[in-house]
Amino acid sequence: MTAVRDGKSVDTSMGFAPLNGLIMGTRSGDIDPSIIFHLINQLAYDPEQVNTLLNKRSGMLGLTGFSDMRDIGKVVQEGNRDAELALDMYAYRVKKYIGSYTAVLNGLDAIVFTAGVGENDVNTRRRICSEMEFLGINLDDEKNKLRSTETGEINSTDSPVKILVVPTNEELEIAKQCYTLLKT
Repeated sequence: MTAVRDGKSVDTSMGFAPLNGLIMGTRSGDIDPSIIFHLINQLAYDPEQVNTLLNKRSGMLGLTGFSDMRDIGKVVQEGNRDAELALDMYAYRVKKYIGSYTAVLNGLDAIVFTAGVGENDVNTRRRICSEMEFLGINLDDEKNKLRSTETGEINSTDSPVKILVVPTNEELEIAKQCYTLLKT
């Protein structure tokens, strides 16, 4: 996640590496650093095993057995309570960042959902926006269900905060930036 003011990033959930921040497909996201010492000192993990565990075997994979949110959504529909809990944990973590970034920015104009989960996962957007009315985040459930290839608002008409779904083409953007870099 990124907090943006006047078109410039002022904070991001990633730290030195992408392990920090949100729960990802295979990465743990924020953890208590003492876990690392516990794994090494109490469970006899070596540093490489800790690295592999936190980067490749944690996150949604460690919580559900799946790293892809589409697969997790399917097993939730089948009644898998562990997967339901994992999605709640994911939304909870996003909400914490929204709250802290709202404080950093001294308010909130818009929330932008983009990329794979943000563009396509109606239920995750609903989980994230639920019980956030005190911040002016009011989701329109019907608009949230609509699929589009265009940028669209999914907030209610009385929502002080805009909630946007913005389609992306990450691969094209990476290619454009590489081209520009190589051209100079």
